[in-house]
Amino acid sequence: MKKNIIIVGILVILILFLDQLLKIYIKTEFLPGEVRPLLGNWQVLDYIENPGMAFGTTFGSAIWHKLALSIFRIFAIVAICYYWYQQAKKGAKREFLIAVGLILAGAAGNLIDSMFYDFIFKYDPCMGFNHSPGSGIKTDCGFFGTIETRHKGFLLGNVVDMFKFQASWPQWVPVVGGGEVFPAIWNVADFSISTGIILIFIRQRSYFSKDSKENKNKITPETTVVSEEIKDEE
Repeated sequence: MKKNIIIVGILVILILFLDQLLKIYIKTEFLPGEVRPLLGNWQVLDYIENPGMAFGTTFGSAIWHKLALSIFRIFAIVAICYYWYQQAKKGAKREFLIAVGLILAGAAGNLIDSMFYDFIFKYDPCMGFNHSPGSGIKTDCGFFGTIETRHKGFLLGNVVDMFKFQASWPQWVPVVGGGEVFPAIWNVADFSISTGIILIFIRQRSYFSKDSKENKNKITPETTVVSEEIKDEE
């Protein structure tokens, strides 16, 4: 168990370090909306911020919407840590513990943004990604007029995203033809969460089959008594 804690702990720290390092680089070296090629023209770095969940999913503009999301993340992280520890004590497969660790690292990475970035970096309410219709906070943005902007502070910050695929479906593909293959913009934390979930989904039979087999073949005092009675009757 100790070895698993060390391995997964190092993995979580590395993911958090990479996630935050890249976000800080984007925040300090990119202009909002700036796009730079990463792998040719199909994979680019596109600086955007979102106030919601993974892949830019929004939750609402009221202050309690964002607080609820951040508090949910905190509870989720605590629950994941507890679940991971319990599974490690039970002798769960290391690959499964790593998959859960990936989800934990991703959740923590995005929480860090919402907790501290409004204090670390300069906040410009007039930037497009800080507009929040329905928030009730009206800001004079000069040429653009008065705009409702988001709430700011602890647990209220945006999440920084930067990775984007620039690929479109062929026109002949039904329904999605001509549209973007994956329009969301994401970050290392999102990728870590998705990788952990996909890994668990694909490998679940391998992760959870051990317990069911052990329970099925487990010899209990009751089964021993029954077996002895059958032998006596014979």
